[in-house]
Amino acid sequence: MTLGHAVLVSPPIATARPPRLSGLAILFALVLMLVSPASPATQPASGATANWQWPVAAPHPIAKPFIAPETKYSAGHRGIDMSAPDGAVVTAPTDGVVSFAGFVVDRPVLSIRHSGGLVSSYEPVATELAEGAVVTRGRPIGVLVAGHCAASCLHFGVRLDGEYVSPLNYLGGIERSILLPTRSL
Repeated sequence: MTLGHAVLVSPPIATARPPRLSGLAILFALVLMLVSPASPATQPASGATANWQWPVAAPHPIAKPFIAPETKYSAGHRGIDMSAPDGAVVTAPTDGVVSFAGFVVDRPVLSIRHSGGLVSSYEPVATELAEGAVVTRGRPIGVLVAGHCAASCLHFGVRLDGEYVSPLNYLGGIERSILLPTRSL
């Protein structure tokens, strides 16, 4: 037995774990985010703009809301239907360029390309505008005709980068979501 040599045994290698935050620390972080000046609750929704206006005169009750489809090809209601009388003047919600004016199946449809990857569509709307026409916010773009709802209504749809989104995102009709704690402190 030799006592002059020591054998070093290293402890097993420990795997590094990220530090865990307690539920209270997470809740505190969420509260700070909600009350900070840069809080999402004080900022416009993604893509929302303050310069959009309703395409028909008030009142403009919603006869059928936007219903997002589960998938790109699923059933849904890709816009909102606003009650309005036949012959109502339809105006541009914001500046843009006409990207389509014609018939889809048996209904007159008008589509306008706006900045930021947005396209708005209106049906059934009779118009004298042609593709390429420049439109400005609040100016007449056509007249509502019968054909979409049992009672007269305007179907108004909005696409963002090719995907349908609720037009209320741009008209200010959706309240902001607020995160609330799931349990009391």
